[in-house]
Amino acid sequence: MLGNVILRTDSYKVSHYRQYPPGTEKIYSYLEARVGGEYKDVVFFGLQYWLKRYFTGQVVTREKIEQAARFFAHHFGNPDSFNRAGWEHIFEDHHGRLPVEIKAVPEGLVVPEGNVLLTIENTCPKCFWLVNYLETLLVQVWYGCTTATISREMKRVIKQALKRSGTDTPENLVFRLHDFGYRGVSSPESAAIGGAAHLVNFQGTDTLAACELLMEYYGTAMPGFSIPAAEHSTITTWGEDGEVDAFRNMLEQYPTGLVAVVSDSWDIHRAATRHWGETLRQQVLARDGTLVIRPDSGDPEVILPDLLDALGKNFPSPINGKGFRVLPSKVLLIQGDGIKRSTLAGILEAVMRRGWSADCLSFGSGGGLLQDCNRDTERMAMKCSYAEVSGVGREVYKRPRTDPTKDSKRGRLMLVENERDSGPRFSTMRAGTPGFKDVLATVFRDGELTREQSFDNIRARAELE
Repeated sequence: MLGNVILRTDSYKVSHYRQYPPGTEKIYSYLEARVGGEYKDVVFFGLQYWLKRYFTGQVVTREKIEQAARFFAHHFGNPDSFNRAGWEHIFEDHHGRLPVEIKAVPEGLVVPEGNVLLTIENTCPKCFWLVNYLETLLVQVWYGCTTATISREMKRVIKQALKRSGTDTPENLVFRLHDFGYRGVSSPESAAIGGAAHLVNFQGTDTLAACELLMEYYGTAMPGFSIPAAEHSTITTWGEDGEVDAFRNMLEQYPTGLVAVVSDSWDIHRAATRHWGETLRQQVLARDGTLVIRPDSGDPEVILPDLLDALGKNFPSPINGKGFRVLPSKVLLIQGDGIKRSTLAGILEAVMRRGWSADCLSFGSGGGLLQDCNRDTERMAMKCSYAEVSGVGREVYKRPRTDPTKDSKRGRLMLVENERDSGPRFSTMRAGTPGFKDVLATVFRDGELTREQSFDNIRARAELE
């Protein structure tokens, strides 16, 4: 059923084809992140996946029409609820291709809230009803946009800490936040979309589905990377008395490169001071690579500074040029428990307050990265702003007295880039305003993707600088 675009909508939209004014020929709608979201800027990402996955090519067939007709007859208890004639027209006269045009900002672009991100309109006057029928799928781009925005803001926090206490270079930043979220999201598709959105900003991930999505739908080479790492079962099966042997085995099985070892199965302080700091110290220092020690319980604002102090007693930790202690390149901590945008800054501050550089830390985030958000996080919504009825254009809008933040825009729209040094970088204007170039560009028309976007360019647009 996921392959039938006729069924990829909200139930009530099936009845809307009868509800527009007689003579309606054109419906034009737009997507925006309304003012009042958690962040003032939003990263636009994910549309190319949705278009390739659900919109391009012959997506309407005779079999899909019959399937939908049977479904809606039972769902509504009325065989006349379904717009069979409309879908038959798309199948017969448009060869099953969706007769709409979609314009959008380039993916990866960072746009202030309250601005148009995407527009859609019908290209066939008989298919005016199709525009908002497709809203349900199109608005789901909110998830990629929101996750990319959250990931980018977490990147900003880490960058600020590195600038203050450590090595502030792009190479040092892109692996500081690792995606641990595959198991914590609602579906494999959610993991793929959210994980791909995170990879707009970073390169570390354990969410394989994200890499698959980007390789298939964005034509990129391998976009994300991981390392050998232990889980509790591979440590605890050795028993508590054999924990140090489990640790030694990790170093011997992976003699080069990075290797991560969860170390809190029984006593993280004993693991840091005795096992890593004494028994295995020489093996760690002689190894051709970096040991990544992972605590996975306790309050990170307390645990991490204490662990750094403990490790600093056995591993050389000089003071860098910014006045902060740094572990040798052979040892690193990764905090993967409880990491989300609301906790990250406090953890980094606690570590730096104890005199340690942010260079000593990396992070992993699961549900806090991919699942701790919804459509209202950035207030993403799609509304109709223009229509043509019997050949006459009319502006369409809503202005609810009970909530002015839900006022919608009017008319046909464009996004323009402002040339002044201060104030918002982008603003929304009426389409066709003289002297301005529209940032929105056609990405889909009549069943065809008209603009292929590379992931390298998307990453470049989303950069903090």
